[in-house]
Amino acid sequence: MSHKPVIAAAAGLAVLCASAVAAAPAQARSGGDAVRTSGACVNGGGVWNLKAKPDDGQIEIEFEVDTNRAGQVWHVRITDNRQLVLSRNVTTHAPSGSFTVRPRTGDRAGTDVIRAHAFRGDRVCGGLVRI
Repeated sequence: MSHKPVIAAAAGLAVLCASAVAAAPAQARSGGDAVRTSGACVNGGGVWNLKAKPDDGQIEIEFEVDTNRAGQVWHVRITDNRQLVLSRNVTTHAPSGSFTVRPRTGDRAGTDVIRAHAFRGDRVCGGLVRI
């Protein structure tokens, strides 16, 4: 019995946890400012950016993944306080090899925790902001 798959899975989990710590969540300041966070994708090239800002009783979300490769299909999932906002496949476009999604969600009482992630095979891009 080989232990390589278990070791590879543990290493992947360690990288994912380390990237979550490195890309600490951004938190909004009073006054309705936009919050932003960004980081590198896990298990491969690419970077991601997440922005959220209040707008007329809603929260405007912008999530971008840039891999410099057009034609890649990613599954994107965005939640607000664990409530699903968006779940769909998105394709990177030429010339930049990126995609951007801009959903809106209700501005709930208290702090909203917006989580956005994109998945492609073993590659994961994303993080969270608090607003």
